[in-house]
Parts: sequence; C-alpha cells; structure tokens
Amino acid sequence: MPDPVTTTSETGRLEAFSDGVIAIIITIMVLELRPPTLPSLAGLAHLWPVLLAYGLSFVQVGIYWINHHNLLDRASASTTGLRWANMLWLFCLSLIPFGTAWFGEFPSKAVPTAAYLVTLLLPSLAYLWLEKEASCSSDRSEHEAQRHRAQSRKGAVSLILYAIGVALAFVTSAGSIACAMIVSVLWIAPGSRIDRLFGRPPVA
Repeated sequence: MPDPVTTTSETGRLEAFSDGVIAIIITIMVLELRPPTLPSLAGLAHLWPVLLAYGLSFVQVGIYWINHHNLLDRASASTTGLRWANMLWLFCLSLIPFGTAWFGEFPSKAVPTAAYLVTLLLPSLAYLWLEKEASCSSDRSEHEAQRHRAQSRKGAVSLILYAIGVALAFVTSAGSIACAMIVSVLWIAPGSRIDRLFGRPPVA
C-alpha cells in the first residue's frame, strides 16, 4: 500500500505543475487581446469576435481546471500513466489559445471556426484517458456514484456537441459556437439540476 504522505505529495506536485501551465495558457489568451484602434464604442464593438472567443475559452479552461482539481483529489496514486495522461491533456489544452486567436481573427470563416472547436474537443478526449489513469476509488457512496454518473454522461454529451460543432462550422459559424456554449452551460454549475438529471441511475 502506498504511503499516504508520499501519494499526497506526488499528486500535489502534479496538480501544482498543471496549475502553472493553465495559468500560462490563460496569460497567452489575454495577451492576444488588443485595444481598439478607435477611441470609441464603435471601435470596441469591432472587437466582439475576439472578446467572444476569449470569454468562451476562459470559461472552458476554467471548467477544465475545476474538474482537474476534483479528479486529482480523488486519485489514489500518482502513477507514470497518470503523469503521461496529464501531460497529453495539458498539451491539448495548450492548443486552445491558438484556436481562440484564429477564430477571433476570422469568426465567419469555416476552417478557423472548425479548428477552434477541434482545440476544444481534443482536451475532452485526452481527459478520458486522464480519468482512467486517476485510479479513483471504486468504493463510492450513493452521492459520489451519482456525481460520477453525471460527469461521465456530461462528458459523452460534450464530445458529441463538440463533434457536431466541428461539422456545423462548414455550414454556420454561429451554430458551431452555440455548441461550445451549450457545453459550457452543462458544466458551469456543478450540483445544479443538470447534474442531478445526468446523475440519475438507469431505469431497470
């Protein structure tokens, strides 16, 4: 059985490293914001695609950060597999500033919009491996079991919505971004009615 102190220390180091990378990701996104070229509200309004992309990406990264903390709090050990899964997840997450900047520059174009949705989709896919490697305890209370069901089902729905968003980018940019917004709404309020709905046990 691993030493509890050692396990806490190892997962704590992993969490601290991830927090640093996420802070850098957010900083990069902020640096992409440029002041309006005109000293007026019209000049500010001209930047709405950049502000929209930044706001949506910030929320998405924030959701990942919160869930990542919750996941590592439940991890029973910091294994090599967990560390590599975490690195892959951070790599995928680090692509979000690129997608954000490109979409903000060309909000009505199909390829930049699709690329932006792909940069949101990739961390979700990598997070599946991260969850598997976290080695969460299988001995859960009913409340924890409900929470796990909600997380798994919302994760599956999120992947579907992101994939739909990628396809919609070649039809309507607004519809594509709407898919990402719906994902944010699903995750932004843990413990809400949405969580309780997704966490219901299957009907026998």
